[in-house]
Amino acid sequence: MDDVKEILLRQLHSTNPEIRDAATEKLWRLWFGAAGPQEEHRLLRAERLVEMGEFRAAEEILNRVIEEHNDFAEAWNRRATLRFVWHRYAESIADCKIVVQLEPHHFGAWHGLGLGLMHLRRYPEAIHAFRRALEIQPFAQTNWELIGECLGKIN
Repeated sequence: MDDVKEILLRQLHSTNPEIRDAATEKLWRLWFGAAGPQEEHRLLRAERLVEMGEFRAAEEILNRVIEEHNDFAEAWNRRATLRFVWHRYAESIADCKIVVQLEPHHFGAWHGLGLGLMHLRRYPEAIHAFRRALEIQPFAQTNWELIGECLGKIN
């Protein structure tokens, strides 16, 4: 699987957008399914609860998955996303930091970390996180734009 992941990470640097998009989708699938089908199902259930505004129930599911599989980066990432949506930015940031320790190439967690830091007006740190995301996924235009926003807030 590491060989596959390395190939996909290289494809994120392709000048062909179709190759980049396919690699992005495949990486998300790898991360989502890393702990097996049962845990993937639990993540999907939590995601549906978040979409319905059932944040507490979603967090309970994610907490259990993390307790049982504390090395499952995507469970931490899903909880970080939930906490961000719930405006619990400091907790979201803490979860994102765990994700990038477990999976240093997780561009989604670097992006999420930057968003949380931005909301707390920690602009230099946010810029660093967005730049880390861009090292992995250099054509992610949103991260370039967010760096510009942060620079505008600093100046």
